[in-house]
Amino acid sequence: MDIDLLTRGCVDLISRAELEKKLNSGKKLRIKLGADPTSADLHLGHSVVLTKLRAFQDMGHTAVLVIGDFTAAVGDPSGRDSTRPMLSSEQIKQNAKTYTDQAFKVLDPSKTEIHFNSEWLNPFFTTKEILGTLSKVTLSQVLERDDFKKRMKAGNPISVLEVMYSLFQGQDSVALKADVELGGTDQIFNLLVGRQLQKNNGQEPQVVMTVPLLVGTDGVKKMSKSYSNYIGINDAPKDIFGKVMSISDELMMQYYELLTAEDLAAVKAMHPMTAKKNLARILTARFHGAEAGQRELENFEQVFSKKELPTDLPAIKAEGQTYVGIILAANFAKSKNEARRLIMQGGVKLNGEKILEEGPVKFEGEAVLQVGKKNFIKLIK
Repeated sequence: MDIDLLTRGCVDLISRAELEKKLNSGKKLRIKLGADPTSADLHLGHSVVLTKLRAFQDMGHTAVLVIGDFTAAVGDPSGRDSTRPMLSSEQIKQNAKTYTDQAFKVLDPSKTEIHFNSEWLNPFFTTKEILGTLSKVTLSQVLERDDFKKRMKAGNPISVLEVMYSLFQGQDSVALKADVELGGTDQIFNLLVGRQLQKNNGQEPQVVMTVPLLVGTDGVKKMSKSYSNYIGINDAPKDIFGKVMSISDELMMQYYELLTAEDLAAVKAMHPMTAKKNLARILTARFHGAEAGQRELENFEQVFSKKELPTDLPAIKAEGQTYVGIILAANFAKSKNEARRLIMQGGVKLNGEKILEEGPVKFEGEAVLQVGKKNFIKLIK
């Protein structure tokens, strides 16, 4: 693989010369990625760095996925303006169980090592080695972090454990003898500490590569479940396809750059709608298989290009219900007020005709209710 494609979309690369040297050495490199299991689900934002890790695997290198069961109990302060709540060991274990299953939708399991950093960090705290490590990193260096400076300026607390977090992550690189470490741009300080600790331990320092934080479907904020602008790796094929089709053309190009190996010049030469459908198919196929990706593409074209309905519409018993009740039951809205607003704005249709009242549903035999542009459900008696 061309090094330019391997580093496409990267923000920090420290350094390109070191990476080229390592790649040309003929050695099977150890490419490290750490993930603290602070939640149960991953989304496309997480898959940006997983996609980069898979690119190294495709070149024959080993992916070293570190599940931070130890560091999750501390809480990574990177990019945060407040202390992250500490998780119980039970919560961490439950979240960690889902991580590998989701990660392997992107990664090749046969070329992946899985490690839990409690393997070396628990013993690390019972030896004098931690004292030697702490003596080589100054408090002023740690407090130079942008996130810490912002919190101190705002008068928000910083725990001693948070101050030590970068040392824990850096020790992961020492324990695993990482050749390259990947992370988001908010991880740059932690990754550089890993380089320094490796030097202190007589190891060749790891190359550091960071990728941007993926913008969510709203086109404004970073992708996050808390902002409801995310596309989940475990989302249904229809939802992944539909959410990708909802993003802007500008954001589509960022997704192509960070989440695929497609020729960007060729993509730009496509009609925007064609390019977006292709991206939606690629991403749906990545997490649910090629057949699912093609099926969702055909369903989308039936509905929007040929003005036909999908052949596999879910059904709901609607007799005696109101339109608001059905919309909520089908999960097409989060509240009664949202459902009413959709109706009043003309976003709800029964057999193609706009519904402008929230009263009882009336139809003969069977009917199709459309909510917004993408949601359809069959109504039966």
